[in-house]
Amino acid sequence: MGKDLVETSVSAKRRYEEANDIMGMDLAKLSFEGPEETLRQTEVTQPALFVVSVVLAELAMAGGLTPSFSAGHSLGEYSALTTANVFTFTEALTLVKLRGDAMSQAGQERSGTMAAVIGLDADAVECICDEASEGAKVAVPANFNSPGQIVISGNVDAVKNAMKLAEKSGATKAIELNVSGAFHSPLMETAKMSMKKALDEISLSRAQFPIVMNVSAEAVSEPEKIKENLIRQLDNPVRWIETVETLQDLGATDFVEVGPGRVLQGLNRRIDRTLSTRGIERFDQIKELALA
Repeated sequence: MGKDLVETSVSAKRRYEEANDIMGMDLAKLSFEGPEETLRQTEVTQPALFVVSVVLAELAMAGGLTPSFSAGHSLGEYSALTTANVFTFTEALTLVKLRGDAMSQAGQERSGTMAAVIGLDADAVECICDEASEGAKVAVPANFNSPGQIVISGNVDAVKNAMKLAEKSGATKAIELNVSGAFHSPLMETAKMSMKKALDEISLSRAQFPIVMNVSAEAVSEPEKIKENLIRQLDNPVRWIETVETLQDLGATDFVEVGPGRVLQGLNRRIDRTLSTRGIERFDQIKELALA
């Protein structure tokens, strides 16, 4: 991912050179060539996705795209905040690298998993998680992605118990995800503390346009509120349905997903079929967007 950007744009090439220096590895080569098993490691996946998303956003904005608001799903918040000039590229990638390392470490310290529950509403999933949790073994909602699609997270036994309960309660299916930890759950407490320490050491700038944050589903521009939301994000759920609804309430009518894949386009359609959501994951799509 991102190879066409480097081959076409001098500024994209410079960004990847910066990223290689910050990461202390050839992130560009890994992103373009793999191997796939290395790219799947969260401490590599997160920086790779961040860099390509920021490069795409910068090229799109240079080509005339002018955001009124922005939001990002989980890791995507860092891309959104960087394009809003809350962080410099170096600051943000350093934080993303730490985030990936800290989440990987937390996953090793406290083994956990995640699962997608399809076909149940939020209240039902929350009740199931409560029932499946016992003592220190917890299962919690981690991503409220779209109506009928909620990801849960927690200790392996609790999540697997919740999956069985979900199917008994009428879920279409419950699918365990191939992840290295129980992200957006209490098992990420040590990662949260690492991010708090890092964020306390840098000075955030006011966002140039409001960012609707995962934890609060509120539009935020103030540095302290952004910092608070980012810290809480590690062990709290991504409220994507409410995020999209907030953007609509603010007047957003044309959504653009920036970065690899079409996951958010699919989620947005399930949230509201009338939403216009386009995607940018290749250089040629930036030109198409400018002409639209």
